[in-house]
Amino acid sequence: MSHTGSNALWKVGGGTIGLVAVLVILVAGNAILSKARLRADLTEEKLYTLSEGTRTILKKLDQNVTLKLFFSRSASEVPPYIKNYASEVEDLLREYAIASGGRVTVETYDPTPDSDAEEWAQRYGISGQSLDMFGPPIYFGLVAVMGSTEAALPSLDPNAQGALEYNITRLIYRMAHPEKPVIGVLSSLPVMGQRGTPFAMPGQPRTPSVPPWMVFQDIGDDYTLREIAPTTEKIEPDVKSLIIIHPKDLPPRALYAINQFVLGGGRAMVFLDPLCMVDMENAGPSPFGPPRASSDLQPLLTAWGVTYEPGKILADLRAASRIRVADDRVEESPVWLTLGPKNVNKKDVLTSQLEHIMLPFAGSLSAESSKEMTVTPLIMSSESSCSLDAMTAQFGGPALRGAFKSGGVPLNIALRMTGKFKTAFPNGKPKNVPAEGEPPPAAAEPADAGLKEGASTVILVADVDMIYDRFCVQEMNFLGARSLQAMNDNLNFFANALEQVAGSEYLIGVRTRGQFARPFDKVVALRDKAMTQWQQKEKNLEEELKQTQEQLREMQASKDKSQKTILSEPQRRAILEFQKKEAQIKKDLRQVQKDLTRDITQLGIKVKVINIGLVPVLVCIAGVGFWLYRRRIKVSSKKETP
Repeated sequence: MSHTGSNALWKVGGGTIGLVAVLVILVAGNAILSKARLRADLTEEKLYTLSEGTRTILKKLDQNVTLKLFFSRSASEVPPYIKNYASEVEDLLREYAIASGGRVTVETYDPTPDSDAEEWAQRYGISGQSLDMFGPPIYFGLVAVMGSTEAALPSLDPNAQGALEYNITRLIYRMAHPEKPVIGVLSSLPVMGQRGTPFAMPGQPRTPSVPPWMVFQDIGDDYTLREIAPTTEKIEPDVKSLIIIHPKDLPPRALYAINQFVLGGGRAMVFLDPLCMVDMENAGPSPFGPPRASSDLQPLLTAWGVTYEPGKILADLRAASRIRVADDRVEESPVWLTLGPKNVNKKDVLTSQLEHIMLPFAGSLSAESSKEMTVTPLIMSSESSCSLDAMTAQFGGPALRGAFKSGGVPLNIALRMTGKFKTAFPNGKPKNVPAEGEPPPAAAEPADAGLKEGASTVILVADVDMIYDRFCVQEMNFLGARSLQAMNDNLNFFANALEQVAGSEYLIGVRTRGQFARPFDKVVALRDKAMTQWQQKEKNLEEELKQTQEQLREMQASKDKSQKTILSEPQRRAILEFQKKEAQIKKDLRQVQKDLTRDITQLGIKVKVINIGLVPVLVCIAGVGFWLYRRRIKVSSKKETP
């Protein structure tokens, strides 16, 4: 065999041996690494990393928990996106098993038709849904078993992926803590639902049934809700927390009962509103004009050192939302707020994971911390905000923008107060004043001095509409069943706040795992700039209109009687001059919108070029560079060979 043939054989044999060695190393490395839990969560929202609250709850488990996932994986009718989501659920459940230190066991079942798995799924309350009329039922639910206690999530909706960890952790926590705290609900609105009167008496209107608001349907499994009348004079001792929504025209004795509840250590969550849209809708049209739709909690707020004006609406140019107005136009409304991550307190566990809050016609609150009271802002506006009269805010459009004057400082929409509260009734319980026509009480009531101060926690929010169904959830259809999907983080904020005043603080940090909205900061900045220019030009136009009208009135007063309705030459020139100015300003306004659209379009093109073209170009450059590097090494080796 020649020397050249020997070298060729050696190269082929060496290459084969090297390839086999690489394969052996890969198989061995894969076998070794499969035993080790080396995982890295590279998603931006850390979708596969359990929160600290979940880990704490798992560490405190004193009994073993079995999580049983029922999913019809073998059914060909299941769409691919649901199968992918099921794999994500399995991955997350494995993280639960690892973090629990052996307390949590995960089991998976494929409930095929007429199988034992299907029978068990139905026993646990997981009902199958058919995707078509003749197809088999599809199962996708989770069951948790702890001893003789069991609970289930009958349907795992991919649309609710952001709340997946929270729902699983709450499922486990609910079994470990079966007791339900009693929460009182006091409201002037039918937040707990209302029974209708389908068979009304003759001459009386029939009233439809009103379902409970979604926020109360969602928490009914974790708390015992007790409705408290707005005219109450006492809150029962077994009520541990109090939710007050739209406290409108509460009598003094009801205010006193709330005051004593807080001073006695009871925690409260209060939703006020300077212009409650739900209240206006429930009131209906009135021949005497629009009804008063504001709520207040005086004199308690004054005693607690809180400033709140029930007739003032918060306007924020940077948080303006695009809404459709009466004449079917779409305009930017600075009183219909869409708030992002910069508008919540990222250092507080209650709001740290919130990304998107919507508040229509919200108010503002202010309070200062002291030695005895800690005030923590939770939701706030931007610096480009101010307070406007509620009447002006309802007009919208030019009237609203004309009255807007930025205060240069953020305004608080929600805040938490923790510390020592003072009484609002230093003279004790208010006397019972009989209504007109009622006889006075037969005997004098015993004096009730009540508590003068006490430590507690109160969360104040200057908007009610944010927790109404229409502004926080939308109805969806999943596997043929009605499903509600969150439009924003409004419900998350409510549940977080409720858990802080009534439930487990560990659940607060387990809320949402992803973002609802991902706005481009540059686009938002361009829109803010255009809105500012538009607002200034519109003010100039209105000012010129007023001046011209004043000049016309002066000319009209100075003309001769013989002129009657005929315009003089100066009047005609003034009108023509104004029309030219008006046309020019309108042209400038259109140009502002064109410039805005052009800048946003150019920005979109740049993003597409970077995302679509830049990465392949970089890969090609890296490939060419590697090829040149290999060629240089090969050339160098040939030169060194004798």
